Amino acid sequence: MLILGVESSCDETSVAIVKDGKEVLSNIVLSQIDIHAKFGGVVPEVASRNHVYQVSIVFKEAFKRANIRPEDIDVVGVTYAPGLIGSLLVGLTAAKTFALIYNKPLVAIHHLAGHIYANAIEHNMQFPSMALVVSGGNTELVYMPNNYEFEIIGETYDDAVGESYDKIARVLGLSYPGGPVVDKLARSGKSTYKLPKPYVDNFNFSFSGLKSAVINLVHNEAQRGNEINKADLAASFQDVVVEILVNKTFKACEAYNCKNIIVAGGVSANSGLKERFNTLNDGTYNINIPSIKYCTDNAAMIAVASYYKLKKKKDYAILSLNAYANLDLE
Repeated sequence: MLILGVESSCDETSVAIVKDGKEVLSNIVLSQIDIHAKFGGVVPEVASRNHVYQVSIVFKEAFKRANIRPEDIDVVGVTYAPGLIGSLLVGLTAAKTFALIYNKPLVAIHHLAGHIYANAIEHNMQFPSMALVVSGGNTELVYMPNNYEFEIIGETYDDAVGESYDKIARVLGLSYPGGPVVDKLARSGKSTYKLPKPYVDNFNFSFSGLKSAVINLVHNEAQRGNEINKADLAASFQDVVVEILVNKTFKACEAYNCKNIIVAGGVSANSGLKERFNTLNDGTYNINIPSIKYCTDNAAMIAVASYYKLKKKKDYAILSLNAYANLDLE
């Protein structure tokens, strides 16, 4: 089965072709990071306009790299929620147009399902599984009793973890996006600053207090004329964040009698998070983390998720399918 995947939920325009949910024939990602960096974050209108400029180019390159014809495609999978509505509509319109012209069935994929199933490209996913979904806009614990079954058991009350990284980077005068920059800086520092560890019942998260503590610390030290050790503060912040994420995930696994862990989303590329999972895992858990190229937004994960969604049920979308800025994974 050849599946064409289309992803445009934020600031990456991506088209991929995947065979049988495993073999990535092409995965073209055209990023807008350089465009949005000067604004310190993604500007929705700018993002959607650039998707319009780029989408046909990315389509052509995906077929060129895969060395197949459009007629060879069996299924079209596309991200329809959640994300920036203008950006989503560009990719969705392109995917629906392709499906209409070549008379191919369409599969609607939730963006977070795509991130979860990015793990299936390089790993054999086992169930039941506990998925930790961490990105710029999401921090969730998702229990998966079986293939393509999702139950959100925990989520953030305020800031997503990726959003917190971006805000910390900004107050430290670092570049955008903040996640990779803070992670790199943390590797050269030591966890010397005492920061609060937010307590939240059950499996939910809260990062607003931690973020505010870092911002206040920076401002207070500046008023006293003291210089902040940016590397140590980055290490201190990251140490608290990864401890919260990993401990909550392990506790959720215990509560749900689950031995398989899936880490998904852009923040799954964080070196501190990977190290903490590997260090604290005593062999009890099977932990799947995708390669960096599949951690961030890409269309290969959408094509793979389409394959597994069809294995679960023949759930095809109609061509009047709309995009949604907000939609729960459940």
